[in-house]
Amino acid sequence: MQKISILSTSILLLTSSLFASSLSEKPTSSSLIVYNGGIGLVHEERKLNIKKGDKQIIYKGVASTIETDSVNVALPDSVTLYSQQYRFDKLTMNKLLDAHIGEVVKVAKESVTLLSHSGANALVRDASNEIISVLSKDIIFKNIPDSLLTKPSLVWNIDAKKSIDAKMDIDYLIKNLSWKSDYILNLRGDKANLTGWITIDNRSGKAYKNTKLHVLAGDINRAQRPKPRYKYERTMAMQSAPAVAHQAHEGYHFYTIPFKVNLSNNEKTQIKFITQNTIPIKRRYTASASNPLYLHGEKKHSVTQFIEIKKLDFVLPKGVVRTYSKLNKSNILLGETSISHTPKDTPIKLTLGKNFDLKVKETIKKRSDTKSYLSATVLYTLKNSSDEKKTLELLVPFNKNTTSTIETSKKYKFKHGNKLSFKVVLDAKKTETFQVSFRSKR
Repeated sequence: MQKISILSTSILLLTSSLFASSLSEKPTSSSLIVYNGGIGLVHEERKLNIKKGDKQIIYKGVASTIETDSVNVALPDSVTLYSQQYRFDKLTMNKLLDAHIGEVVKVAKESVTLLSHSGANALVRDASNEIISVLSKDIIFKNIPDSLLTKPSLVWNIDAKKSIDAKMDIDYLIKNLSWKSDYILNLRGDKANLTGWITIDNRSGKAYKNTKLHVLAGDINRAQRPKPRYKYERTMAMQSAPAVAHQAHEGYHFYTIPFKVNLSNNEKTQIKFITQNTIPIKRRYTASASNPLYLHGEKKHSVTQFIEIKKLDFVLPKGVVRTYSKLNKSNILLGETSISHTPKDTPIKLTLGKNFDLKVKETIKKRSDTKSYLSATVLYTLKNSSDEKKTLELLVPFNKNTTSTIETSKKYKFKHGNKLSFKVVLDAKKTETFQVSFRSKR
């Protein structure tokens, strides 16, 4: 069967194929900095082969979430950069047909030259030089032309004054790449073991292979812009592996992963970055009462239990702390707490939940309000139904000023300026009561 030769190709194909320099498919070196705010900074070094007269450099396969206005590229001095384009040709029948105008294609095993197309039909010239109409869907293409960039790509329009083999450096920001800290706190009596994980969530539209990884803890300022299922992998750095390096820098905290990582698209990856054992802890129990000046009748209150860590000699980036305790060789989740960025040597208070065995009740015993003053006497009942002695802190809102008075036999102190703090030791299976009289100007 005679095959009709191609007489010409499109100008776009000539530009993309004949006058484009060669850029290595894989970077010779790459690194990635991931920020808390959902962005990442990509750095790559690639080999560049430029021929004199080249008009384009095409970088195929950038992340689809690239912020094109952030691209910072370093080219050799002999190359003049005129403009930059972001291109992504979603493959469709119309685009394939457009790219094959003047090309040899096949229809029902016969080689023909595609002349034009419109809607569901196309005009072709067969081996007898006759022009016939065929259905577009019956056309068979041999390949995808180089003029169609079916992966998100950056195209630099250049003028090369001479041939050169060089290195090209490129930096750019991507979106939908984030990291957070996840912590596991295992209680062991009055001590605890803490493990911290860096969780990377990559939805940037690109995978990163064998790359150096850094994360930056802190919230950087960004200019306001218009708003435009996962696989799961846990990469564990064993205790014998090098530790994640930490540096304070310009008011932020910078972590370097000591090994190269692979981050697939639409995947979460976890890397261990903190291991600290035998941390001293305190168990705290707190209940908040009503404002006594506005209390009527009787109210019951639950007791919240906390774990308190006095200080740590390292920083904790913001994240979620999950606290566990062992019972009969099984780990029991006690609670979860979100923490903000925490500097070292800072007390940490972790909320576990409501204690089942501790209860507080407040009962109004007497009210003697006047036009000028509010006055109330309240009976507080604190009950411990557990088998262990516990210290319960009761917080009562009451403003401290020169016109207010408090009468009680129970010791107290003001906390945060406007709360009374009563710390009551409750023996196992015991109930404690005490009475307080409050008076304050209206």
